Amino acid sequence: MSTKALIVVDIQNEYFPQGKLSLVDINKAADNAALVIASAREKCHTVIHIRHEMPSIDAPIFTPNTAGVEIHEKVKPIEGEAVVVKHYPNSFRETALKELLDKEGIQEVTVIGAMSHMCVDATVRAAVDFGYTTTTVHDACATLDLEFNGTTVPAAHAHATIMAAIEFLYGEVIDTQTWIAR
Repeated sequence: MSTKALIVVDIQNEYFPQGKLSLVDINKAADNAALVIASAREKCHTVIHIRHEMPSIDAPIFTPNTAGVEIHEKVKPIEGEAVVVKHYPNSFRETALKELLDKEGIQEVTVIGAMSHMCVDATVRAAVDFGYTTTTVHDACATLDLEFNGTTVPAAHAHATIMAAIEFLYGEVIDTQTWIAR
């Protein structure tokens, strides 16, 4: 039994061009995520999908019971893989994620998904706080251009900043091909 798990965070239709919150290079990130997922399955790692959904049916994004909240076809779960629905950026907050990981004896997690600067970051930091060894696959994650105080921050800069912060103290940050080769 493997003590490793892959956490696939929010690779949902809402983030693709047909959705309401399209991310920069989401298709490329999803293609890489699909490769990581296939490799994790081959390695018999636990694969857990996270799906963000707002608690209100009036929400402007991630509205319950809409196509936007569905996991994208490129990374669909297969039979036996858990799907955890969350309402906050941190995939552990008020969900069964930690319980699922602990039940499987997981000690190490790999995190991929969307958005780099929000839910991926929050999930990685929480995983470390709970004592899991953490790896983030940077090219299987995506984000969007941000704005703060009149300054636009290109998605590539936001992504790089978050990955640098994660790598600084929260765990290893590697690319898809390096992760697969292990």
